[in-house]
Amino acid sequence: MIALVQRVSRAEVCVDEVRLGAIDHGLLVFVCAEPEDTDVVADKFVAKLLKLRIFADAAGKMNRSVADVQGGLLIVSQFTLAADVSGGNRPSFTGAAGPELGRRLYERVVATARSRHTRVACGEFAADMQVSLVNDGPVTIPMTMRA
Repeated sequence: MIALVQRVSRAEVCVDEVRLGAIDHGLLVFVCAEPEDTDVVADKFVAKLLKLRIFADAAGKMNRSVADVQGGLLIVSQFTLAADVSGGNRPSFTGAAGPELGRRLYERVVATARSRHTRVACGEFAADMQVSLVNDGPVTIPMTMRA
């Protein structure tokens, strides 16, 4: 599983100018399933995400998690994280899971996050989404999770 995690002061995702999800202080998480990913990988990813210490403590050090700061999660599917540009100027996305597996694992990530965290919003799988955000820091963390 590939992800790009951004600490944000606010973020929202819209489809056809309709807001599907929004958060204030928290994490915007772009998620891409890979062909070999499983439910175990998705669950492991959510566990790591909720414990990731990238919010400042009283001393200004990144030492607090999204759970510690009671921040929101905005989870958005993004198969383009698997882009391979080594073969030319047009990206190949063969490293991304197919649509059926990708949808199932994305929905697993969202459901698992909702079962473990109180403030979770999401986009719509395979939709043409518009994402707006204010990156806080900026802090942007690439993550890869394997079984």
